[in-house]
Amino acid sequence: MSVLGECAGVELCRRAPPASDGPDRLTRAIDDLGIDTIVFAPVLTPGKQAVPDLRHAEALFRCFANAGIRRLILLASAAAWECSHHNPGLISESRPLRAANANQIAAAWIQLEGLARACLAGSSAELTILRPAPMPVRGGGDFFSSLFSGRIGVTFTGYDPSIQILSLEDLGRSVRCAIESDFSKGSVFNVAPDSVIPLRRALSLAGVRRIPAPHGVQRLARAALAPAGLAHPIDQVDYIRYSFTVSNKKIKRGLGFVPARSSAEALLEFKPERGKSPQARKIATTAYDDFGMDKGFIAACGRRLFNFLERYYWRIEVDGLGNVPRLGRGVLAGVHRGFMPWDGVMALHLMARRIQRYPRFLVHPGLVKFPFLFNFFQRLGGVHACRQNADYLLERGEMVGIFPEGVNGAFSLYRDAYRLGKFGRDEFVKTAVRNRAPIVPFVTVGSAEVFPILKKIEWKWWKRRMEWPCFPITPTFPLLPLPLPSKWHTQFLPAIHVEERYAPEAARDAAIVRAISREVREQLQEAMNAMLARRRSIFHGSIFEPGSG
Repeated sequence: MSVLGECAGVELCRRAPPASDGPDRLTRAIDDLGIDTIVFAPVLTPGKQAVPDLRHAEALFRCFANAGIRRLILLASAAAWECSHHNPGLISESRPLRAANANQIAAAWIQLEGLARACLAGSSAELTILRPAPMPVRGGGDFFSSLFSGRIGVTFTGYDPSIQILSLEDLGRSVRCAIESDFSKGSVFNVAPDSVIPLRRALSLAGVRRIPAPHGVQRLARAALAPAGLAHPIDQVDYIRYSFTVSNKKIKRGLGFVPARSSAEALLEFKPERGKSPQARKIATTAYDDFGMDKGFIAACGRRLFNFLERYYWRIEVDGLGNVPRLGRGVLAGVHRGFMPWDGVMALHLMARRIQRYPRFLVHPGLVKFPFLFNFFQRLGGVHACRQNADYLLERGEMVGIFPEGVNGAFSLYRDAYRLGKFGRDEFVKTAVRNRAPIVPFVTVGSAEVFPILKKIEWKWWKRRMEWPCFPITPTFPLLPLPLPSKWHTQFLPAIHVEERYAPEAARDAAIVRAISREVREQLQEAMNAMLARRRSIFHGSIFEPGSG
């Protein structure tokens, strides 16, 4: 209230009469006091579900419309986007809400927004919707308040997602910005801090002991306990299964809102007594990657697992690392074979260990759907494959790894393994040109032999469950899913400096995009052909000049 009372142009700020008094009293109060702007936070239904009371909200929306107010600022929720492995992270307001396939929580928040628009449609009131990130409050019965206020927090085994925590102060400041700005009218804005925090770190910061449990076990237990109000339903807990973060770029640009608190600081605001702990202070001052990359984890894997695979199992021979820019943005365009993404993982390892570059590979959502795989690929820096994420990373001067053939290239039959397939819509070229980034082609010969696909089975259940294009049959998969110890040869080709040839607008020119794609494709195919011509065995031998690397 105090923050709103300080807004420029606000002459009177009052709390609305209690909901139990009914909408008639509210209408009279609006008329008597000359209120022209309403900030509405919906009443939540009783119990653990924490969804808006839609019947009560609809009655009040109609009241607001009849009272002739000028503006309604609705405090909705970022939970309107269902948390799933298909979420790209840092979700922008332009991403459509999908009510048809949403869980009960997301569907309720989507319906709330729809009711507000419908009820105000015939009135003169402008609607502004704010979708705050999770915001625990003392004494709150919602999931995040309960999670961080207790001594024990039940999470999912094999999942440590990135989350955002919004402070109550920042929510108030965002409302103030919405009131003071005419740009906010008729718009939707995410309200989120500038930083994320891994769930495990967040629980440690709040002094909560993490108890991981499998998803299936929790689903059964919570289905039995939730009706009695003894546990939050599984739909609610799913918001800490996968990374659930939203972008605040629009509200910063449009309303001038700049968060004052990081996610860690917001948690310490919620649990101020934890600020005295040295461990908590260390967690709070650590900078976390927006998508969960952990360079310490990469280094640890590099010293053990990746080092073993590079030196002893696949005996990787490398050429052309000097072609990789040491600084600045770039697009790695590679050939992916063997359906398991070990070629991308080992490219990351080679670049991190030898030239201290950490490429961010765009990954198919099917790779992060399952426990442990989620943690593994997220901590290696993998990000959901989409234009938004690629642009975001390149704008920060990072290197993005893309396999232009997409998931179908990874599932090529072995007889076609070293013949490039279609490059799809050439998004890698558009991404590079749009962001003025050089393209560095690279190819690995030998990775196709780790799981040589002899036959592909079209199995609908498998496609639906795994999100793979087929069920592959290899000499070891599925009976003994171990990769074969083939000899690998990885070559990084000279960079194609599209940023020197074309302006960003050229990304919309189909002819230019096709020409660049054809150039990259020809270079990759020629390199593969030359490497295969020099290879004498799939298990041993060198094909590069001594001293290359």
